Amino acid sequence: MLFDVQQLPPTSVYKLLTATIVPRPIAWVVTQSPDGEVNAAPFSFFNVFSGDPPVICIGVGARGPGHPKDTAANVALTGELVVNLVSEDLATQMNVTAIDFPQGVDELAEAGLTRVPSSKIKPPRIGESPVAFECVKLDIHPVGADNVLIIARVVAIHVRDDVVLDPARCHIDTPRLKLLGRMHGAGMYVRLTDLFEMPRLRLPPG
Repeated sequence: MLFDVQQLPPTSVYKLLTATIVPRPIAWVVTQSPDGEVNAAPFSFFNVFSGDPPVICIGVGARGPGHPKDTAANVALTGELVVNLVSEDLATQMNVTAIDFPQGVDELAEAGLTRVPSSKIKPPRIGESPVAFECVKLDIHPVGADNVLIIARVVAIHVRDDVVLDPARCHIDTPRLKLLGRMHGAGMYVRLTDLFEMPRLRLPPG
């Protein structure tokens, strides 16, 4: 069936995108306002887009017309953010930080999470997260009326010690991270446990 995007309302296009582009990794973003107020929120419009330089991108919507979410506002003002990843055991806490709390509420405290100082930037990372990327803003692109695309360069990576197989070679036990992915609908997620290996094909020599 053909869906003509130009003939559909944005809510319908959103449903089609989120029901088919799956699973999506979850960026659990911690930012800090210029006056030191910390904010945490999850976003599934997220991925890595470059290895050299290391660049990740996050799509952030708005609370409403002309009212950016705290994440986007803080990054625009300070240029710093920490992207934490979500493991299975942190699903409930991540969901708490997704609540649309009033401004000034400490989402990390509400979810019972630990602030750990970052090594290169001001916003803290989430101590319970198995992976955290300290990032600085490269650019923020407006997308439509109320969305922005945050383009950020990774300046430091924290990985939980027990999942690091070989620090010198940067080998990580990825399955042991037990990360969650975002699926369709209002609250569907996936565990990344059903894996299979398929080596990349190469042309024969000569």
